[in-house]
Amino acid sequence: MNKVIVLLIAAVVLASGCKDLLDPAIENNRQLQPTYPANDARFPYGILLNAYNRIPTNSWSFNDVATDDAVTNDQTNGYLKIAQGQWTSTNNPLSQWTNCYAAIQYINITLGEIPKVQWTADSVVSRLFATRVRGEAIGLRGMFLYYLLQAHAGVGNNGQLLGVPILTEVQGANADFNKPRATFEECVKQIYSDLDTAIALLPLDYENQGVVPDKYGHVTVEQYNRAFGGAFRGLFTARIARAIKSKVALLAASPAYANGNAANWAYAANLAADLINMKGGIGGLATNGLNWYAAASEIAGLADGANPPEILWRNNYGDNRDLEQNNFPPTLYGNGRINPTQNLVDAFPMLNGYPINDPAAGYNPNDPYANRDPRLKLFVLVNGGTAGPSNTVINTAADGATNDALNKVGTSTRTGYYLRKLLRQDVNLNPTSANNQRHYKPHIRYTEIFLNYAEAANEAWGPTGMGENSYSAYDVIKAIRRRAGIGLTNGDAYLEMAKGSQEAMRALIRNERRLELCFEGFRFWDLRRWKADLKEPAKGISIAGGVPSVINVEDRVYQNYMIYGPIPYAEKLKYNALVQNAGWQ
Repeated sequence: MNKVIVLLIAAVVLASGCKDLLDPAIENNRQLQPTYPANDARFPYGILLNAYNRIPTNSWSFNDVATDDAVTNDQTNGYLKIAQGQWTSTNNPLSQWTNCYAAIQYINITLGEIPKVQWTADSVVSRLFATRVRGEAIGLRGMFLYYLLQAHAGVGNNGQLLGVPILTEVQGANADFNKPRATFEECVKQIYSDLDTAIALLPLDYENQGVVPDKYGHVTVEQYNRAFGGAFRGLFTARIARAIKSKVALLAASPAYANGNAANWAYAANLAADLINMKGGIGGLATNGLNWYAAASEIAGLADGANPPEILWRNNYGDNRDLEQNNFPPTLYGNGRINPTQNLVDAFPMLNGYPINDPAAGYNPNDPYANRDPRLKLFVLVNGGTAGPSNTVINTAADGATNDALNKVGTSTRTGYYLRKLLRQDVNLNPTSANNQRHYKPHIRYTEIFLNYAEAANEAWGPTGMGENSYSAYDVIKAIRRRAGIGLTNGDAYLEMAKGSQEAMRALIRNERRLELCFEGFRFWDLRRWKADLKEPAKGISIAGGVPSVINVEDRVYQNYMIYGPIPYAEKLKYNALVQNAGWQ
């Protein structure tokens, strides 16, 4: 990399409370220096901010469009191209290669600059700042390596399960860029090492403390809070490192990356349990974890960088209406982009907890939305549902009179459904009275951690096994379903039946994960790590004369080898040490 660093730090997606950071000019060309005086220490930290800006979860991806959960009416959408069979090593909207390796380069540069920095005139506080920045950087490096594994790990043409090249040093102009891929196991070990280092260096959370944690030695409360206090909420912490480690362990234990070793599942379960226990166990499941995105008073009351009970880590919120502009129905002045499928709608059980295809469900195909799981109408705008600040009734029927009708115009639904989840219904898009509302984007929700535990615990110990913990996969799923309001009148008889079989519980856990995390960028990665079917056609519903009928909307074109993503073709051309994943060119 060139020795001149072009620093672009406009609109850094972080908590706004980082009071020790300078707001730089939109473009500053700066030389790396032998030492940095206290009044110039903000520049080397600015290098690390480039890594924060590249966190893949800073914005919504809606890669659900590449799965059986959604389609889009945007014909230029990259995930639509993937679903239609146009996914190649030269055309990969899911690639993290350039983004994550750029972030890792910035991180490694930061690590090299830390010893040169006088962070403050107080030498003790300067040492604490150096400790924090080193912990942030190393933890972020582990996180970016995880996202590289998720997108690019796989069985190579040599038959070996491979990860990606591991870079822990700055790649200068004279570096050897022709690095081979490390094994998947080596990458996981490196991630764990980085995250464990971050856990050792960083506080659990950034909050002003009255007592200094022992690991920071003999420092005053004032000195501690200057380096680790609430002003730095939103930056990488030990709690975040633990959560990323839980995600990595779940990936490593999954069928696409492991051979069914129960010890791997147990390790993943215990990592998730550690975080759950910090929340108070099962009782820590947030009561409003289903509509965190629309909890207006909670969002309005959030202090800078603070997290509500459902959120473990998030980016900063802003006042806007972008999600609503993209996804409200046409009659509400939206573009109707993301359309949930009938496949997803059918995955929501009945109010009594039974799947709709179970004889005990009581499902009526002519009245398909009656007595369903309340999450259905919370997450999906169905025909006859209401949306927007005036609770407008939306008619998606094929014979509907408005542009909300099935395939009526280019911004109409293609499936008979519109997205409701993630959208604030108090947003008004009417040009004569448009308004914005506050939004934020979670990096990690606690519900994900609970679901991580349920999946791993069931695989390790069965539905009711607990290992060394005080709750089981069954206990977690019961709490999640009770929060959703299903199975309350019959003791959730379907769950009680499922707990007698690991296979039945596996299917139920996977379905609950599908529902709880829909439209948040999980489905595509989950199907791949489970080695599940990617080819299920996307379906919709056509209602004419009040009679619903299921329609095929879009086929899914995937080859079996696509459970693993490709190494970018351009990288393969440049570096012959890189082994491509089997099946890709």
